[in-house]
This record gives sequence, C-alpha cells and structure tokens, in this order.
Amino acid sequence: MRRALSLALLAGCSVPELHYIGLEYEPVVELPATPNRNLDLLFVIDNSPSMADKQNNLAANFPNFIARLEQLDGGLPDLHLGVINTDMGTLGTDGGAPGPSIGQVGNGGCSGSGNNGNLTTNGSIDVTGNFISDIRDTDGTRITNYTGTLPTVFSDMARLGSSGCGFEQPLHAMRAALEGNPANANFLRSDALLAVLFLTDEDDCTIHDPTLLQTSETTFGPLQSFRCTRFGVTCDNGGATPDDMNLVGAKASCHTRADNSLLDDVVQYHDFLVGLKSSPQKVIVGGIIGDPTPVGVELRTPPGGATAVPALVRSCKYIDTLGTEEVADPAVRMQEFFGLFPDRAATTTICQPDLSTGLDDLGKLVQRTIGTPCVIQPLDDIDAGTPGLQPDCFVQDVVGVNVTPIAACEDNGNVAPCWHLDTDAALCPDADHLKLVVDRAVQPDPAAVTQMLCRKN
Repeated sequence: MRRALSLALLAGCSVPELHYIGLEYEPVVELPATPNRNLDLLFVIDNSPSMADKQNNLAANFPNFIARLEQLDGGLPDLHLGVINTDMGTLGTDGGAPGPSIGQVGNGGCSGSGNNGNLTTNGSIDVTGNFISDIRDTDGTRITNYTGTLPTVFSDMARLGSSGCGFEQPLHAMRAALEGNPANANFLRSDALLAVLFLTDEDDCTIHDPTLLQTSETTFGPLQSFRCTRFGVTCDNGGATPDDMNLVGAKASCHTRADNSLLDDVVQYHDFLVGLKSSPQKVIVGGIIGDPTPVGVELRTPPGGATAVPALVRSCKYIDTLGTEEVADPAVRMQEFFGLFPDRAATTTICQPDLSTGLDDLGKLVQRTIGTPCVIQPLDDIDAGTPGLQPDCFVQDVVGVNVTPIAACEDNGNVAPCWHLDTDAALCPDADHLKLVVDRAVQPDPAAVTQMLCRKN
C-alpha cells in the first residue's frame, strides 16, 4: 500500500520546508544528488560533578558511532571532531561581565567565563591542534592530525572529569564554540554538514542574567541548580509560576519558560545553528540526556548541607559497572530544543549502563543525513495479512522548497522516473538489507535530495 493520495496532492507543489510530513511519516532514506562528505562534529560534554561514569560510558561505546559512519559509501566522512565542556562559569549571555564566583572552583564551583566554549583535547599528546582532523586523500589514504586510532584518541578527549561548574550551560557553550571563537579557528567549515551531540545528566541552564547566581536565597532560593528549573521551566500542571515550581509535588506539561529575563529561551539556539548553514537540512543535533519526564519536586539535603531544600526528583536511574547508582534530572529544556529539529534530531537516555545502542542510533541519523541508499531502520508492515513486507512509503525529490513526487515502479508500469526497493546484504547490513533504487531517464538537479518517507504505526 502506498500513500497515493498524498503523492497526488504534492505533485507540482512548492511548499516551504516540506521535508518531514507530520509524525506519522519519517524520513528513512536521503540521497543528495551531490554528496557532501564534509562533517564538522562537535561534542558538548557535561563536566560537572556526577559525570565521570557517563563520560566513561560515552568513551567506551564511541566505536559504535564511528562504525556506523564507516559504513558510508567511501568510508568515514571527511571529519573535523571537536570536544567542549558545559562550564561557562558565571557568564551570562546578556553581554555583561561574569557574575561573582560561587562555590569551590574545581569541585562544582563556577568562576568567570569557565572554559568559554574553547575546544579541548583534554591534554592528549596524540593530537596536533585542538580538534581531530581526519580527511580522505585523493588516493584513498587518510590525512590525520593524530596518532593512534580515532576511537582511542576521542576516548582520551571525552573523559573531561567531573570538577566543572554545577550550573551547566550546554547551549551557551555550543554557541560560544561556534560563533567566531578565535580559539576554535578552522574547526567550522562553511561547506560542511554540522552535527552537535550533547552528553549531560542535568537540564540546560543557559543564563541570560548572572543575577540568577547571586546568593540571595530570599529571591531565588538555595544556591542549587534547581534554580535553573524553577525559573527556566514552567509546567501547566503544578508549576505555572516560579513559586508553584518551588512546591513539592508532581508537575506535568512542562516546557521552557519563555517570558523570563534570567535564562534564554531555547528557540534562539535553533535559529543560531541553522543560521550557520545555507539550509536547515545541513544541521544535525543529538542528545544523551536525562529522561524529560516525569518532572517532580521533592525535599532533599544537598551534599554538605544540613537542611533539606527543594530539588528535582530524578527522572531516571541506573546501576553502573561498579554497582553505584547513577542518576539524571529531567531535561525539559534540552528536549524542547531537540524538538525544533523534527527530522534532524535523535535522543537517547543517559540512564543506561551501556550506550552502544544509543550511540548507534545517533550514528544512523548522521549516516542518513550524509546520504545512503540503505534503509537503516526496520519498516513497519501495515498489512500483516498479506505475505511479505507491506510498508507505506513514498519518495520525492526536494530542491529548496520545491517537492517533486516520484511514483513507485509497481504503480506506474516501471516508467522512469520511478522507485523500488532491492535487497543488498553486502551494502546494507541493517534491518531487512533493503536499499532504495530510483530509475531515472535524466539525472536529477545537482541540488536535489531524494527522500523516502515511511509511515510509522
């Protein structure tokens, strides 16, 4: 069964940003007519207290991510890979000076502008420069600026430790890294795809006004990261105001609080990223984060404290390899940020002792965006009563805002242009080993991207 009605409606249309058709139909294949193998990959890694095991988890399973990229035609893309941390000190985005230092720097305290989005190799002597460069030469060999293997070098870079500022600002750090930072010269290439992947066990606390970190408990409550949620998130049920958010109990329908002067709205960080590129389709985001729900507030005694204070109920937990319980807070703001990239975002929970599957899924997103004819995820069978796989899919060429449907070969008597699915186990090791084949009478526009979208049950 095919989505014939929708194909008829789309024929000849020019619809802005018609790249993702609601929630029912998801892109499963994307093939640029002119492949772009340049990929700038930025990891934003939380280095606050409690992150050591989670960084180890990322480092240990990073080979799964790289293995996914190596499946691309031509192998690993031409890669710039950089790492930053989430420590922006007490610096706000209001353009003013940082606020006063708080806490014990080196043990969760915050001072100045922290690491200010500067790329770091974490002291690795195996890398020349402050980011990894791994480029395919014309003879097929690789030109690299590091010694050893890519997974090993990245593992050293990713283990940033857990002494950074406890008021994490991943979105602020990302922008500081990519917005003309002279310390990060030559990392960002104008013609490259851009992927930004986040690892954090707390929500974003991108501060606009450093007043949020002043010590006045009368105004803001105890100097704990709960302030970020209290003033940066609103919940339609149980948390409509900062005072409501401060009350013990369950919250629901939570989202970024846009009407406040203390924290930034996340929308501007979507706009910033897509503004770096000629097309939103050249930006990919991914997150390994705390489950965004449930959201609740409880009284809990902070480390070194004597009195229980309002704190977020942990949204997820797991037991690490040493038998220690690891936890994460609900990432409401981060999840809303990812939701602004409907067909260019993937998230997985940080609360799992093995991130192999999550990193593989993030790798699939990057793989699909760069371009592969392989269907790298199982397709839903919409007619179980009929033998064989019966997916509900359609294919289209997209050039800017112009969308041109391509008929299924079985529906138009194999008249080009038309599409069909073939089995190719060697090229496509995933799912049912399926690949998209488009029979054409003429070559597509060099700017075209051929998309296959399928319905999810």
